[in-house]
Amino acid sequence: VQLQASGGGLVQAGSSLRLSCAASGGTFSSTVMGWFRQAPGKEREFVAHITRSGGIAYYADSVKGRFTVSRDNDKNTVYLQMNSLKPEDTAVYYCAGREVSGPWRYWGQGTLVTVSS
Repeated sequence: VQLQASGGGLVQAGSSLRLSCAASGGTFSSTVMGWFRQAPGKEREFVAHITRSGGIAYYADSVKGRFTVSRDNDKNTVYLQMNSLKPEDTAVYYCAGREVSGPWRYWGQGTLVTVSS
């Protein structure tokens, strides 16, 4: 599965942004999809992930209530809607995919989100 993330940019604190991740080359509907981020000087961290059907989503505590992950299996795309952005959300955001019980093995190239105060 190849992943292509897009939608990053420079926004002010309190703004919203929607990231997209288009998948190709595999069976998207069989792939658990997630979002991770890596801030400057920090390790990559989990943000959210969504089950194959899109019925259940999981979030890091730091984004719960502000971010929403969703997917469209007809379009082979996963989204991350980010609201009430904070400067500490500044990071490169990566989409990722995995089998149901496997490690995160598919990674997109990352898209930069910068939130100014």
